[in-house]
Amino acid sequence: MLNYHTYYSLRYGTLSPTQLVEAAVERDLKTLVLTDINNASCAFEFIQLCQKADIKPVLGIEFRQNNQLRYIGIAQNMDGFEALNTFLSEHTQYQKDLPIDAPTLPHCFIIYPRLHKDIRQFKAHEFLGIRPEFVGRIYRSPVEKHLHKLVAWCPVSFLDKTGYEQHKVLRAIDLNTLITKLKPSDCAKRSELFHDKITIAHSYRQYPELIRNSETILNNCTAKLLHTLDHNKKSFTASKKDDMELLSKLAHQGCLTRYPNQKQKQAEKRLRKELQTIALQDFAAYFLITWDIIRYARSMGYHHVGRGSGANSIVAFCLGITDVDPLDLDLYFERFINPYRKSPPDFDIDFSWDQRDDVIDYVFKRYGRAHTALLATYSTFKTKAAVREVAKVYGLPKAETDLMLNQPNTPEQHHQLADQIWKVAKSLNNYPNYLSIHAGGILISERPIFRYTALQQMPKGFPITQFDMHHAEDMGFHKYDVLSQRGLGHIKDAVSYIRANQGIEVDIHQVEKIKQDPKVKALLRGGSCIGCFYIESPAMRNLLTKLSCDNYVHLVAASSIIRPGVAKSGMMRAYIQRFHNPHSFKYIHPVFEEQLGETFGVMVYQEDVMKIVHHFAGLDLNESDVLRRIMSGKKDRNDNFSELKRKFFNNCAARGYSAELSQEVWRQVESFSGYSFCKAHSASFAVESFQSLYLKAYY
Repeated sequence: MLNYHTYYSLRYGTLSPTQLVEAAVERDLKTLVLTDINNASCAFEFIQLCQKADIKPVLGIEFRQNNQLRYIGIAQNMDGFEALNTFLSEHTQYQKDLPIDAPTLPHCFIIYPRLHKDIRQFKAHEFLGIRPEFVGRIYRSPVEKHLHKLVAWCPVSFLDKTGYEQHKVLRAIDLNTLITKLKPSDCAKRSELFHDKITIAHSYRQYPELIRNSETILNNCTAKLLHTLDHNKKSFTASKKDDMELLSKLAHQGCLTRYPNQKQKQAEKRLRKELQTIALQDFAAYFLITWDIIRYARSMGYHHVGRGSGANSIVAFCLGITDVDPLDLDLYFERFINPYRKSPPDFDIDFSWDQRDDVIDYVFKRYGRAHTALLATYSTFKTKAAVREVAKVYGLPKAETDLMLNQPNTPEQHHQLADQIWKVAKSLNNYPNYLSIHAGGILISERPIFRYTALQQMPKGFPITQFDMHHAEDMGFHKYDVLSQRGLGHIKDAVSYIRANQGIEVDIHQVEKIKQDPKVKALLRGGSCIGCFYIESPAMRNLLTKLSCDNYVHLVAASSIIRPGVAKSGMMRAYIQRFHNPHSFKYIHPVFEEQLGETFGVMVYQEDVMKIVHHFAGLDLNESDVLRRIMSGKKDRNDNFSELKRKFFNNCAARGYSAELSQEVWRQVESFSGYSFCKAHSASFAVESFQSLYLKAYY
């Protein structure tokens, strides 16, 4: 009771959040307390799992210093959880030692593992935890007169003997030592198993008050954390109404600048439609904060590229967030925001590698460190790397480990411990190993960020959340992707050198003029692209030559076709053949001609997955977007994937498609897994490629 660990007690716990809750259901527990070690990574996931299982969730944190347990904090409510996160963050961010005596934290109970001070000095919220094996020591001890301050304390770190062996391996990895050299104090006690209520009651039969005291604490606790966009900063100005008025003003002014020609009426029509959707989905603040970040960067003379699905928006184009014209490329706004989409959108903003940190620093100072954090990512154990880690703690030399990994089909040559090492390593597959930093995701919250997570300082000087992008998305957080890219740095440096050496000021932002430049088009057509962003690899230069590519639209397609998913499926070869002989093939279904005519019936972009599963198989837009996100690796595969695949084939059968046709379409869809670009992403990269080509052609 009071002290359950998951594997987010890094290199210590052995249970996934799902396994923990399932074990509680099997033991008929009605309340469960999450107390990971110096960690709050899976709080939201834990609450969701408990609610589905009809279990009352309670949140807490186990505080340790150099593997020494100081105390356990249990939150009475979300205010208490915020207090625990704030306290932990003060120490993880600034490398401060935890005090031996816990401070008074509002709305929190504190459980001490040992009597470090006179029990008469315990405050109202402080208690002493008694393990089952130590109940007999209470008799005639000084604490027997203070039973109201004692609680039943049964830590849980594993389910069985196998879990204990996993735990020992994790501890040895953490301490970088041999498993045979672990001291008892390095590991959890063997008794930290998940016992049922009857076993626990029997253990405390001499002093049942301890169980009642624990139950009293839990009865006074609750945890509630919802999926809602209200976690994000709600307004950029004084109110949401003012946000929409400012966004509309900026967008319409930008439209006059971006479209001073006959396309203005068409642009205005789409602009109004997008603004209506943005207002309906409550994304005005998100657009304005992104615009503010770009505005700061421009004031400092920093060049940026706005890419990703955000470039599908004409509002983003008019605000200067991106330089990709969605009308030119018929970009699909619903790929970015649609009324059916549950997941929040995000902009990917690239800066030069040596300017990004200053932009991030601006975001932290502008929106406040209490409300701003970078996203974490979980570095997990993967089988081969786990084999090396496990082999090391078992004492195998590198040569023996290399033999196991490089010649897995010759077991007779392997060390006698090889089978055991493989078994343990596979059991650790996908366990979180340590927290790392996301490529560029930033959260800006309405309430203090500690409401949701503790923070951890990274070497770059910025704190990260203890949850990753998937947990953030599940909660409803937007993220602002502020990324770095050396290609932009090369362009910036080249412009700077030209100015210094030749006294010429190159305007690299005259993109329309650069796209039509004959010298640039000649280099592109001939594949003379070494040194130019994204198009200098041998494979890309070969593809450009085969296509005789000399314009922006075809380069956008080429930027996606070269991706492994398209190439591996055979669709790249099909595209090249159809490009040169557009009348030499038949579309496999009329939907492909209607939706993918621009790319000759070949799925090239992530949007194509949405179009086909929606128009061909009849999945709705929300389901199509979820499938697209799973296919592109933006969302974890779960039961939804199996359900959507089943619905795809059921719908195809209901529409009278042959099994062969349905299988072929699904094969093309599935080949995109993890390797496809959205069209706007390719379009953004193509702009940068043209800028690089221009500098190569003339300087």
